[in-house]
Amino acid sequence: MGAVKLTKNDLKKQKDQLKQFERYLPTLQLKKQQLQTVIMKSAAELSEIEKQFFAMIDGLDEWVAVFAENTLFAEERKVEKLIVPDKIVCVRENIAGVSVPVFRELTFRDIDYDAADYPFWADEAVVRMREISRCDALMKTLRNQVELLNRELRLTSQRVNLFEKVKIPEAKENIRKIEIYLGDQQTSAVVRGKIAKKKRQGATS
Repeated sequence: MGAVKLTKNDLKKQKDQLKQFERYLPTLQLKKQQLQTVIMKSAAELSEIEKQFFAMIDGLDEWVAVFAENTLFAEERKVEKLIVPDKIVCVRENIAGVSVPVFRELTFRDIDYDAADYPFWADEAVVRMREISRCDALMKTLRNQVELLNRELRLTSQRVNLFEKVKIPEAKENIRKIEIYLGDQQTSAVVRGKIAKKKRQGATS
């Protein structure tokens, strides 16, 4: 900020700025609180989904023996060839003033296959692997969501600190300096006026 002019115009300017800062600060503080609350909620949801994901992975242990049969299939007939993710369906939502992705669905390509070509466990394997893929896509979306919210929280916190620790104290100090200067000028003017009056009275007596 440039040097402050010790004038009535600058005094008004500083007071107007202080009003703007003090009016805007509560909005920033509220946004900061909202972001902190939403981040805690999203982080808790992410933690829960991660637990579900790893529980699904652990649940595959019982499939190890039967899934070994998969290695006997020709490459084009392996079970994983039946699970081909197509796209992650997300919508954008405004959360605490931030546009973030919200997971809706993970779609898969339609792949026709003859059940007779696969062992009995293949259908269940396809279902489980799709569930794991959906859970993984949801985790990635939530991580992106938390990252975006944290980035906005950092920016908002910086603005709050700027207003609280720099802009508002600076404006108050500038107002104090200008008022002291203008007060001194007014006092000097009164003193000079009295001295001039006494001189005039002395000259006429």
